[in-house]
Amino acid sequence: MKTFMAKPQEVERKWYIIDAEGKPLGRLASEVASIIRGKNKPIFTPHVDTGDHVIVLNAEKVLLTGKKLDQKLHRYHTLHPGGLKEIKYRHLMEKHPERAIELAVKGMLPKNSLGRQMYRKLKVYRGAEHNHQAQKPEVLDLNI
Repeated sequence: MKTFMAKPQEVERKWYIIDAEGKPLGRLASEVASIIRGKNKPIFTPHVDTGDHVIVLNAEKVLLTGKKLDQKLHRYHTLHPGGLKEIKYRHLMEKHPERAIELAVKGMLPKNSLGRQMYRKLKVYRGAEHNHQAQKPEVLDLNI
């Protein structure tokens, strides 16, 4: 019996909606990354993008446990000398809460061109509205 390898043209993609309200950031991100990667499907193949599209709603209501709002930092570099910037997650959650989820999920995907392709299937919105009704997304309830 041969090992099954999924082919990119044979993969059927679904759209899922996940409500982030009241869910811890890391647990939510790991579930979303698993769905985007396709690890929840029996046809999962590591070198093929077999994942589904995920829409995350209510990004501003995601939880950071403990003192992470004040102690956790998002660091980035402006590519200029001495351009390392640090932002506390409290400030990040006030200004761009969707970016916090995007960064967490992106860190859990492969660091190569396949990971960048997978990352494009993530859509994060601050509120409860989205503009992907034409894709007929299914509501996915995560038990976390």
